[in-house]
Amino acid sequence: MKKKILWIGLALFLASSLQVNAQDTKPDSTYKKFFVGSSLFMLGNFDTKNSPEYVQLNFGYRITPKDVVSLDFKRSVYNFPIGLPFSSPSFDKPGEDYPGHGRIIAPTVGYQRFFWKGAFASVHALNAFEKYLDEDDKKIGNGYTLYLNFHLGYQLKFFKNRFFFEPAIGCSYWPVRTNVPESFKAVESKWPNYFIQPGLNFGYNFHFKNKN
Repeated sequence: MKKKILWIGLALFLASSLQVNAQDTKPDSTYKKFFVGSSLFMLGNFDTKNSPEYVQLNFGYRITPKDVVSLDFKRSVYNFPIGLPFSSPSFDKPGEDYPGHGRIIAPTVGYQRFFWKGAFASVHALNAFEKYLDEDDKKIGNGYTLYLNFHLGYQLKFFKNRFFFEPAIGCSYWPVRTNVPESFKAVESKWPNYFIQPGLNFGYNFHFKNKN
């Protein structure tokens, strides 16, 4: 399913690049300070076998046309080692997944910097509060993981900058991971504490009208 999402994102990027302009570095009549958005990764919820039950909601503020801060909310479920690459032959292989699953609720803060037209770099800190359950869906512990996500991408805008799409390539790294059950540690110990992932965010730009 992850590969399908990646192909969908790539197709959207190629189609968009033929008909839209990248974000300008100077404000114009379409410039809007606020946005709400999400991620195409939520399409993975249609996978009936390994649905991540993924939810993402982004709210952002453009301090300047080049500098953006955001507050995000993310939620997901996973039953395989986080560092296992989605292209690995071990993915979904018997014995490679957890003896149960984890549930994540992650309030997230982010900063994004546009450095040339629509090209940007961003960093997001995910404060993931995790609940671990065994194969019988019984809780076996709580934990915390700090995920740092770094992305390089390009913003494409549509309909006079009302909507945007941000294909990107990134790296997720978790320097802090606490209270992981021993049965989960045994499975994930062979994999690194980082992985490369695409970014497929989209959103809607707006501004608050001044009533004065």
